[in-house]
Amino acid sequence: MEQLKHECGVAMIRLLKPLEYYEEKYGTWMYGLNKLYLLMEKQHNRGQEGAGLACVKLEANPGEEYMFRERALGSGAITEIFGTVQSNFKDLTKEQLHDAGYAKRVLPFAGEVYMGHLRYSTTGKSGLSYVHPFLRRNNWRAKNLALCGNFNLTNVDEIFARITAIGQHPRKYADTYIMLEQVGHRLDREVERLFNLAEAEGLTGMGITHYIEDHIDLANVLRTSSKEWDGGYVMCGLTGSGETFAVRDPWGIRPAFWYQDDEIAVLASERPVIQTALNVSADRIRELQPGQALLINKAGKLRTVQINKPREVKPCSFERIYFSRGSDMDIYKERKLLGEKLVPNILKAIDKDIDHTVFSFIPNTAEVAFYGMLQGLDDYLNEEKVRQIAALGHNPSHDELERILSRRIRSEKVAIKDIKLRTFIAEGNSRNDLAAHVYDITYGSLVPGTDNLVIIDDSIVRGTTLKQSIIGILDRLGPKKIVIVSSSPQVRYPDYYGIDMAKMSEFIAFKAAIELLKEREMRDVIESAYRKSKEQVSLPKEQMVNYVKEIYAPFTDEEISAKMVELLTPKGTKAQVQIVYQPLEGLHEACPRHRGNWYFSGDYPTPGGVKLLNMAFINYIEQVYQF
Repeated sequence: MEQLKHECGVAMIRLLKPLEYYEEKYGTWMYGLNKLYLLMEKQHNRGQEGAGLACVKLEANPGEEYMFRERALGSGAITEIFGTVQSNFKDLTKEQLHDAGYAKRVLPFAGEVYMGHLRYSTTGKSGLSYVHPFLRRNNWRAKNLALCGNFNLTNVDEIFARITAIGQHPRKYADTYIMLEQVGHRLDREVERLFNLAEAEGLTGMGITHYIEDHIDLANVLRTSSKEWDGGYVMCGLTGSGETFAVRDPWGIRPAFWYQDDEIAVLASERPVIQTALNVSADRIRELQPGQALLINKAGKLRTVQINKPREVKPCSFERIYFSRGSDMDIYKERKLLGEKLVPNILKAIDKDIDHTVFSFIPNTAEVAFYGMLQGLDDYLNEEKVRQIAALGHNPSHDELERILSRRIRSEKVAIKDIKLRTFIAEGNSRNDLAAHVYDITYGSLVPGTDNLVIIDDSIVRGTTLKQSIIGILDRLGPKKIVIVSSSPQVRYPDYYGIDMAKMSEFIAFKAAIELLKEREMRDVIESAYRKSKEQVSLPKEQMVNYVKEIYAPFTDEEISAKMVELLTPKGTKAQVQIVYQPLEGLHEACPRHRGNWYFSGDYPTPGGVKLLNMAFINYIEQVYQF
């Protein structure tokens, strides 16, 4: 319903055979480039504000370019960057185009190592200079670094202070630049360590270069540079000499999967994209573990290394509910189960009146949860039928049986996501009128004044689309009651690990709790939470406590939902409106391996999350109240 932006998607490819092999077997030396395109397009859901790719040629001669990068902005960025790459080949003869040796010597982006990135800004920073991969150039091939990631750091201020104190000078105050500087600095030290060893062995000239490139250990580089990173991340990198790495945060917040055979090694943010791009089964794809790095050296030897000790593992549950593609077999099952788990609460909301209720979903991500909800409702109705038939005794009439067996769960496609209306009209009322028509409805899909309408969505965060568009347009159908169902729990707290929800004022659940406190003459709860938050500002982040929980503590989930309905129902709505949320227990039962639920529970996996929440709450209170 409300599009949450999510940072980001990554893809890496390391060809393990010479380019001639792929030309001979697949008819093109561009095999790696084509697979990268597929991996990126299949992850388009993860980033539509920009895209970039980097490529490294192995064994280039001195004076020849060996590291290439292309970046673009906008939702068409993937097409644009690959179009630009292909434009380098448009004037070639057919013989040149199929000559892998010629491509290797002469053509840009004709390499063995590729890395791609899809960007969604969650920090408000935009422009081509913020599109990954980032480059750090040097005359030593092994010191060149291209970096990209799916991440957000929560302690940029601390790291910035520390690295500037030792004399480093990042080009921008942004976590990607700071990480580039940190990894680059440690890479420099590693190269210099090996340079000294090579000289001590009496090597000179290119002998030193080859010694460094054959012995470099990126595990050392990653251990020393990543130990302070607080946040969720999958960070990928290439060096000019062909070393490749990906490292995952020790809490396992952000996901990554990898696959290797004798031709290719691949890493991506999602499992099914590897399955599709390479036509391999799920059981052959491995998940990069928390705190682990995937390392591929210049010779193409792959290994995994534990870089940081795993912490309390809390993979992001929003990945399962919303962000990742539903084509993953486990995610598909989990989303169906999320819908099924809601059935008892839905039945309660409609007083079990299934015969006069139409069930539907908000397109498109909630569709899988909708199928799970229907399955659960079918199971309930079948149990009802069994009970009714049993109550008829041993000789029920044909009509009695037919009446019971003809009962059905009524599902319709009620809501339609219409064209993406451009809010180019600046004047307020006209903008709101446009927003009200982002969705359309299927007229005649229910009986006015008689039927309830139950409509499921994956999450309700800000509630703006509900208020401006959904409720008003659904009310035109004339339902007796509209029940809006969220397959996830109430979103109560900001995220600081890569989702664009960072301010307290964005959450309709928070606004509802504040309104309830004011209504019930409980402003002292707000004052107390603010005072305690303010008092811990100077503490180390590891000692900070989430006092925002006290804002929600006096109320049940149902009380907060009821207040949300008041805040979100447009004037003039004729139908009764109710919002039903997934309980936290239901989420954990449906997604048992993904316990990261801080946006619902306030239990942040890292100290930096609590620190940033504390700041957001203080900022909100100081802007709204004068204590």
